[in-house]
Amino acid sequence: MWGASVPRVQHQAEVTDGQLGFALLFVGAGALPAMLLAGRALDRWGLKVAAGAIALLGVVGAGLALTAVNLPSLCVGLGVAGASSGAADVTMNAVAGRAEKNAGRPVITRVHGVFSTFVVLTSLGAGITSAASWPLAVPFIAVAVLCLVAGAAMFAAVSRGVPADDEADDEAPAPARSGRLAPLLIIGVLGALAFASENAHQSWSAVFAQDELKAGAWLTTVAPAVFAGTVAITRFSVGGLKTAHARSVILIGALAAAGGALVIASAPTLFVAALGLVLAGAGTAVLFPTLVGVVSRNVEERYRGRATSIVSTVSYLGFLLGPVYVGAWADAAGLRGAMVAVAALAAALFVLTPVLLRLSGFAVGGTAPRTPEVYADR
Repeated sequence: MWGASVPRVQHQAEVTDGQLGFALLFVGAGALPAMLLAGRALDRWGLKVAAGAIALLGVVGAGLALTAVNLPSLCVGLGVAGASSGAADVTMNAVAGRAEKNAGRPVITRVHGVFSTFVVLTSLGAGITSAASWPLAVPFIAVAVLCLVAGAAMFAAVSRGVPADDEADDEAPAPARSGRLAPLLIIGVLGALAFASENAHQSWSAVFAQDELKAGAWLTTVAPAVFAGTVAITRFSVGGLKTAHARSVILIGALAAAGGALVIASAPTLFVAALGLVLAGAGTAVLFPTLVGVVSRNVEERYRGRATSIVSTVSYLGFLLGPVYVGAWADAAGLRGAMVAVAALAAALFVLTPVLLRLSGFAVGGTAPRTPEVYADR
């Protein structure tokens, strides 16, 4: 809901483009420490933390829409929203990882597919409410209600008897331990490259359509919608692939992402650019969920929250810096040159994946890590 409502929030707060850019820094400032703390909270107090985080996110979003009336209030609101969003992100990925491990079948990629689907739906909803001249807070309140319902349902499910955190540890096949940071940081680097490429397209595709392809105001909204829709469809389509295929999935995804960015860079029309976005969206869609699945398979239950938070935090740096990276290259070489630079990110991911997965020691095939003793429990 936030991404589609930024122009209305900016108008309500009466801030300039430069002030808005400054305020957006508070999203990351709130999210990064919250992501680290949320993992520890999850390990200490259990899955009910996730229920609280998702409910809090909805309430904070509604509060932001109601109170952002000037630059200071916008900055405070975005800081709190970033913190609740970061906490929700970590805890939901950890819950999805646990569900996947307990169920013995893929879950994480489909969870991310649901997220992408709601990006499309809430963007359309924000557009409808804006066209109808409804108050800014209306769609945010609607999302808040959904978050509260989801949080209550999760809380009830956990209270009905989800196994305690320690029960799964005895059967874990030589899992990696979160006490060793290096393997998790390595996976986080791959996640950062994946997120940087994904958010670069999501943030700049409309600008590219408008500035380079001279698309009209309405047509420019097609670009991010095509990208998000492709991401959702891809995640549902490949959601059944197991972790045994993780390396191949990441390599194919990186190649597709690089190819899509190059198609966009050379696109003479919006239709060709849309084809490039489809290819790039399909490629980037599988990257981060697959990496989360690799971590989930290799980590002990009692360390799941901390492990997820470390990987998510490092990966989130790529999400924050991706649009900035494109902006810097756009100033230096134009938007088409910037798309070539985005392709270079995906190419780097393709080259580094085999090396860094091997260095991490995480099992990505059908067997457990061969050298679990290197992960010292602290």
